Amino acid sequence: MTAPPLRVALLAASAGGVLGALARWVLGEQFPVGDGFPTTVFWINVAGSALLATLPAIAVVRRTPWLAVFLGTGVLGGFTTMSTASEQAVVLLEHDHTGTALAYAAGTVAAALAAVWLVDRWTTPDDRVLLEREEADE
Repeated sequence: MTAPPLRVALLAASAGGVLGALARWVLGEQFPVGDGFPTTVFWINVAGSALLATLPAIAVVRRTPWLAVFLGTGVLGGFTTMSTASEQAVVLLEHDHTGTALAYAAGTVAAALAAVWLVDRWTTPDDRVLLEREEADE
C-alpha cells in the first residue's frame, strides 16, 4: 500500500485521533476507576490492540491508504493509551498497591500481546501469504 499524501494523512490521523480519544474519555466517564485495578483502560488497551491487529485483514483498509491512517494511527491510536496506563500504575504505587500496580502494568502488556496473537491465529498461513502477496502487488 502506498502512503497517502501528507496533508491527507494529517487530516485522517487528526480526525481519527479525536474520535478515538473521545471514545476513551466516554468509557472512562461511564466506568470510572476506583482504588483497585484500572479495568477500563486495561480493556481499552486490549481491545484496541486486537482491533489494530485486524486492520490488515480488512480489504478496504488495505486498498485505502487514508483509511488505514484514520483507523489505525487515528482512531485506535487515540483510543488506546499507554500513557494513562502508566499514570494509573504510578497512582497505584503511590497508594501502596504495589502488587496491583505490577499486575496491571505486566497484565496490560501481556493481555494486549495475547489479543494480537489470537487475532493472528484466526487467519491461516495461506491467508497471511495471500495478504503479503496482495501488498507486494501494489
